[in-house]
Amino acid sequence: MKKQNDNVELEKAKAHIIIEIIEYMANAVVTKTIIKRSTGNITVTSFDAGEELAEKLSPFDTYIQIIDGTAELTINKKLYKLKLGEGIIIPAHARHNFNANEQFKMISTVIKSGYED
Repeated sequence: MKKQNDNVELEKAKAHIIIEIIEYMANAVVTKTIIKRSTGNITVTSFDAGEELAEKLSPFDTYIQIIDGTAELTINKKLYKLKLGEGIIIPAHARHNFNANEQFKMISTVIKSGYED
């Protein structure tokens, strides 16, 4: 699996088509930064079919929204199948991982400021 990151933010005050922000790449998970701040960030990620991200923990709540395809997300050993237009909050400190049985794209939003357990 290849993982490609683009930490350059999107141009401000310019309209864009959300699904076109990022393309699929064969055998890869690609991430592009929309906004990155010390208080949080918004990224868009594409997964080619068959790709996955290893289980991890985040100290912050993370909001995931599917913008193309269908994703499999496991949170604390419970499987969720999310389709286009659906979103879910991954709780802080929850073990989670993504699996792509088919291609999908998602937006991930993390807000770090004012966080309370």
